[in-house]
Amino acid sequence: MLEIKNLCVSLDGRELLRDINIHVRRGARVLLSGPNGSGKSTLVQTIAGNPEYTITKGAISFDGRDITNENLTTRALLGIFIGAQNVPEIPGLTVLSFLKHSCIAHTHFDTGRDLSMADFLSRVESARSQLDIPKDWLNRDINVGFSGGERKRLMLLQLIITNPKLAILDEPDSGADADTQKQIAATIDHMRNTTFLFISHQSQFTKMVNPCDEIKIKNGKITRR
Repeated sequence: MLEIKNLCVSLDGRELLRDINIHVRRGARVLLSGPNGSGKSTLVQTIAGNPEYTITKGAISFDGRDITNENLTTRALLGIFIGAQNVPEIPGLTVLSFLKHSCIAHTHFDTGRDLSMADFLSRVESARSQLDIPKDWLNRDINVGFSGGERKRLMLLQLIITNPKLAILDEPDSGADADTQKQIAATIDHMRNTTFLFISHQSQFTKMVNPCDEIKIKNGKITRR
């Protein structure tokens, strides 16, 4: 699903990652670990296509396709989902409108067809019910007035509705209460067709997810598989 070869990444001329080699098989649950500042978030942002980071060497292959030079939007449409640790508030954009535009874009990219409103609302209702999210949340602005745990549940809502091939979750347990952490772990377990690469510093949450592999990073280099 994901293969990274000899990857070197810099930011503002400073090298942050050096000679990263990773192979993640389809359907795996992989923990990306390491101390703060080791390069974990840099790696996931680079995989997602954040233009702030410059790939100076190496290649990234996703689902058999070289995406080294693809932009963030294309990578997202190809099936790469990023659950960021800190998501900004977006006043004026409701949760429902955001989900609708996301679903329309993915459906058109995958099938070349338009998504009917009935199909979209059916997806939303199914995911909302699964996560026990109140209906009134859908008409609220993105993350405005939401607690940390509520923001994580909104992230899960988007994750379920878009159903990506690869989900990269940067500390999904951060700011989430115990019940929300259990819900995140249960969602990961339920989505068997999605490959997960996640960062966590909490051993209890990691045990709930039960990763099949661990990638350790220190000082911008992989130290152990």
